[in-house]
Amino acid sequence: MRPTVPRLVNILVPVKRSIDYAVKIRVASDGKGVDTNVKHSMNPFDEIAVEEAIRLREKKSVKVDSITAISIGPTKSIDTIRTALAMGADSGIHILTPENTIIEPISVASALKKIIEDKKIDLVIMGKQAIDDDSGSTGGILAGKLNWSQGSFVSKLELKENGEINITREIDGGLEKITSKLPVIVTTDLRLNEPRYASLPNIMKAKKKKIETIKPEDLGLDFTPRLETISVSEPAKRQGGGKVESVDELVSKMKEAGVI
Repeated sequence: MRPTVPRLVNILVPVKRSIDYAVKIRVASDGKGVDTNVKHSMNPFDEIAVEEAIRLREKKSVKVDSITAISIGPTKSIDTIRTALAMGADSGIHILTPENTIIEPISVASALKKIIEDKKIDLVIMGKQAIDDDSGSTGGILAGKLNWSQGSFVSKLELKENGEINITREIDGGLEKITSKLPVIVTTDLRLNEPRYASLPNIMKAKKKKIETIKPEDLGLDFTPRLETISVSEPAKRQGGGKVESVDELVSKMKEAGVI
């Protein structure tokens, strides 16, 4: 019997530069967004996606030929790509946009589709959502545009040599196990893994890895937003509670509040 030829898999991992999860969000002075003049870092769900791509390579059940990190945003987004390269990605793609440009999920999906078709990507691993806009829709839009299978909210992933991928995903009330064939879009959940810290030697090596910079017009795309934000405001501050002297007074207060 002839030995099975290992399948070569090319993985794309989108990584977003977002406001750091530890930063207290404040409404911008114009009331149409949030203050972005704060610390930024890689979206935590995207860190999980990068880690999972690296782990698939390390398991060696399937030969991962390349892991490409891609980010859309201003020049500072290159730092986010470098972080992914320091973790273990092979190369990066930066789609350059002006500072403070709002890039909607449909624009992100359109750009990713162009890159996927050009680079012959087999597997896309991406965060289920970004913590800045919490849209959670890019993966689904991309799967629809490509007509690929999708595994969302993934908590366990197993890639087999025959090109099948076993996915455990979190659903309301439990876990769902599904099997698909490549190509496929996967969106990661928090329980999938614990991202590694990049070592100093790998950080130094990342500086020498290739990052290709392109613009939306190079892909024939226009990132002009389709939606307009009218206003952004903080939630109403919680009012302090009060004391009551009896059960009857408590019931009366609850009726006034419409609770009962």
